[in-house]
Amino acid sequence: MRQIKRDVAGVTMMEQAGVLRALMPLWLAALCLFSLGAQAATSIDGARIWPAPDHTRLVFDTGGPARHTVFALPNPARLVIDIQNAQLRADLSRLDLTNSPVQRIRSAVRNGNDLRVVLDLKEDVNPRSFLLEPNQQYGHRLVIDLVQEGRRRPTEPARPVIQEDPDGKRDIVVVIDPGHGGEDPGAIGPGGTREKDVVLSIAQRLEALLNAQPGYAARLTRTNDYFVDLRGRTMRARQHNADLFVSIHADAFRTPQPRGASVFALSQRGATSEMARWLAASENRSDLIGGVGGVTLNDKDDVLAGVLLDLSMTASVNASLGVGEHVLQRLGGVAKLHKSNVEQANFAVLRSPDMPSILVEAGFISNPQEERLLRTAAYQNQIARSVFDGILSYFANTPPAGTLIAYQRRQGTLAAATEYRIQRGDTLSAVARRNQTTVREIMQYNGLSNDRVQVGQTIRIPAS
Repeated sequence: MRQIKRDVAGVTMMEQAGVLRALMPLWLAALCLFSLGAQAATSIDGARIWPAPDHTRLVFDTGGPARHTVFALPNPARLVIDIQNAQLRADLSRLDLTNSPVQRIRSAVRNGNDLRVVLDLKEDVNPRSFLLEPNQQYGHRLVIDLVQEGRRRPTEPARPVIQEDPDGKRDIVVVIDPGHGGEDPGAIGPGGTREKDVVLSIAQRLEALLNAQPGYAARLTRTNDYFVDLRGRTMRARQHNADLFVSIHADAFRTPQPRGASVFALSQRGATSEMARWLAASENRSDLIGGVGGVTLNDKDDVLAGVLLDLSMTASVNASLGVGEHVLQRLGGVAKLHKSNVEQANFAVLRSPDMPSILVEAGFISNPQEERLLRTAAYQNQIARSVFDGILSYFANTPPAGTLIAYQRRQGTLAAATEYRIQRGDTLSAVARRNQTTVREIMQYNGLSNDRVQVGQTIRIPAS
């Protein structure tokens, strides 16, 4: 009789086959469960780091909402980030840690399915974490903010310094706020132009113009590509004792048709148009942390504090409308205007009862034609120059007490630029000769990239 083959455990081949057939459904079920578990794991697909003066933001791109915990360890300083049921697909070693408190980033699998990321730190930090929903540029994100305590901004804004000396000659301080930044790109044009890049460039050009003008000092709320929350922007203006706060934007709308530059002041009641209401809501949503700055009234009773705040806000809004009209008039000389008047809406970044505040929309980045213009250095120069001219025009008429401009106005020595409309047959060199100046000075003063001018164009002639 033919001998039946058995394995080392004494099980025949037929018995093995039977066992295999019996176990097959169980294996398939287990395989399906394993597959579902793998699909449910959150993938970490990318990472970015954004160093800022007072904090560093670490962002993980995730395949969905990430369940996580964050805790710090001392001696040596470390930050531990545990992400449940996550798979690391990004190369964290490629992150540029320059100008951040992070020395090294390590990662390892924990408890079989979880991911642990450890940040070796140069100094102790105060961590905070939150999740972000997808936007135009990114998907789901886990954000870790490393607040550097030694560089953290004061929680209470500095009180404005009132210049008692009428013969004082201090500078007029203008704080310029380039909107968005870092993980918040702002609006994105059809060609991929990011609002945060355009407005930073315009703001830096405006800063340079103001700092080159005697009697003025300009400061930026952000000097590079990082995020500053809305309350932080107004607090920084107060820390500089700003006489004026100017927020620069280049927003978008749901459709590509809207175009034109605009100037906004705060409205305490309602928006002056549906577009103003929509833009305010859009800008206010960009604040990832929330909160609004305010004037300290802790030493006043509730009724008096309410009256003082209402009076301060009313005066601030009226002054904002005044400077806004000067800026809008100058903007109309270089750009198409969306509205011929200063609009009002409840922009969170403009809620400052102690200083005039305006928001300048340089154009609609969602409009293809304006997007192309906003990307060019020449147009950015023209926008910056027109805002600069409007600021100078406003303060020439209503300079703050104790400033050099107020002193010069009283003495009758305030040099004013002359406006000239180009006539048929004019050349820039001929205009320069007639006004005892140079082509180069006129070009620099007007933000022109070349010496070509057009009939009907208005230029400003610097005072000799």
